[in-house]
Amino acid sequence: QLQLVESGGGLVQPGGSLRLSCAASGFTLDYYAIGWFRQAPGKEREGVSCIRSSGSTSVYTDSVKGRFTISRDNAKNTVYLQMNSLKPEDTGVYYCAADRKDYCSGIYDYWGQGTQVTVSS
Repeated sequence: QLQLVESGGGLVQPGGSLRLSCAASGFTLDYYAIGWFRQAPGKEREGVSCIRSSGSTSVYTDSVKGRFTISRDNAKNTVYLQMNSLKPEDTGVYYCAADRKDYCSGIYDYWGQGTQVTVSS
């Protein structure tokens, strides 16, 4: 069974940090670009970041540039999202997804179940 499982979410104060993990089972992430998405209450899901299968290229939405860093460890079959200087507007459910290509094509075939991130004092 092909699965992506996110972890690392939680409650953090503004200015704090969290590191999310996206672990794959049933398939190898090596061949896929991986994206991170988030959905805040009452809002549409938005793309946060994406990393190429090799890890050589990554992209970010403007609102997280300079604060979030995506990385991957293909040996561990895991992709990470390091989130620093968190703001209340970063609150939401964070999902990872596997692109059908090895680059960020924007077409995602496999999704995780999500992990909640809440930024609040």
